Amino acid sequence: MLLEFSCANHKSIREKVLFSTLAGKDTTLEDQTHELGGIKVLKTSVIYGANGSGKSNFIDAVSFVKNLVMNSITLQPGQGVRQSPHRLDGFDRESSYKIQFITKGVRYVFGFSVRNMLISEEYLFFFPNNRQTRIYERSGEDFTAGSKFKGKLSSCKDMLRPNRLLLSCAANFSSVQEIADAYSFFCHELVIYGPEIQDDWMQYSLYQINSHPNMKAAFTTFLQELGTGIKDILISIDQKKVNSAELPPFLSNESHSIIWHGPVDSLTAVVRYEGFDMDLLHEESSGIKKLFSLFCPFIDMMANGKVLICDDLDSSLHESLVYGLLKLFMNTKADVFSQFIFTTHETALLSLDLFRRDQIWFMELKESDHSTDLYSLSEIRNVRKEENFEKGYISGKYGAIPTLNLNFANFASYL
Repeated sequence: MLLEFSCANHKSIREKVLFSTLAGKDTTLEDQTHELGGIKVLKTSVIYGANGSGKSNFIDAVSFVKNLVMNSITLQPGQGVRQSPHRLDGFDRESSYKIQFITKGVRYVFGFSVRNMLISEEYLFFFPNNRQTRIYERSGEDFTAGSKFKGKLSSCKDMLRPNRLLLSCAANFSSVQEIADAYSFFCHELVIYGPEIQDDWMQYSLYQINSHPNMKAAFTTFLQELGTGIKDILISIDQKKVNSAELPPFLSNESHSIIWHGPVDSLTAVVRYEGFDMDLLHEESSGIKKLFSLFCPFIDMMANGKVLICDDLDSSLHESLVYGLLKLFMNTKADVFSQFIFTTHETALLSLDLFRRDQIWFMELKESDHSTDLYSLSEIRNVRKEENFEKGYISGKYGAIPTLNLNFANFASYL
């Protein structure tokens, strides 16, 4: 589970912002929390904000940490880390990231900083028996292992580079179980969904529906309960040879040769309604396509206790479909604890008794330096539990909403 994430100097995020799933003093919706080792954690969190306020940049910061942990071991000498600083600061100022999470029942804190596109510092701690214990701390290319781990990271020295995280190196070139578990959290338990990967998730979902009758039955039932009118899903996966004329021109000669001479999957998907069928990939609406791409990873997250972070959940989805997904997650009783964190513009969700005050977050762009601020509804004074959150947000009481001061009469001369 994800406990906290903070970052600074990342795109529109200039000064440090902190996001937390630690439950506050609110006593409502206790069934949406989970306690482990004396820590009470929220299952769901939602982030609101105007267009351009930095919601996607915040998700990008989490994605950046995940991808750098997984892939920095592959960076070659001379390659820089993809640093994305605020425009008013630049590469000379450190971009810092810190994440606190629980995996295998143990709490970890991992963080690092990037300056001039290279790793300037890094650290990893864990909390056996709720006591903070150092696994390692790093400055530049020098690192110090904690007393329990002395000599266990020496095999990583030759692999460590200014553009590589020690966590990535140690996960691949040491046998420290705590490091392997921390690395596994980023690879397998922290899942990020955004528009740019929707097609990949669609393919994953179609393979899952085709291979697992229970998954297909669950999804079909869910679609029917949402009133989509869908009666059945027909998926066919065949092997075929690809004609060279069908291959895109940008492929390398090696890739061209592999695909041309080997069979590839040919996937078709048909959605059956009462009296007619529709080709899912070419005829269906963007909303139905998004449901298909999102559902199976969504079920996987609930079944296997993962953290799903979704950017712009309501894009292409009607509010009733978003509500249906949320209720499915909140009402499904599972043996493992999972978390769902998402950004949205759908204010109707604020009036459906879905969230506590500490589950609702806002992002606002400060006019002074065009930087992102992040805060929770629980941090705002004089907000009652029984308050109409949607009305308060739309009225501007909580901030993080567009301010329209347009004089439409001024536009008449241009028409």
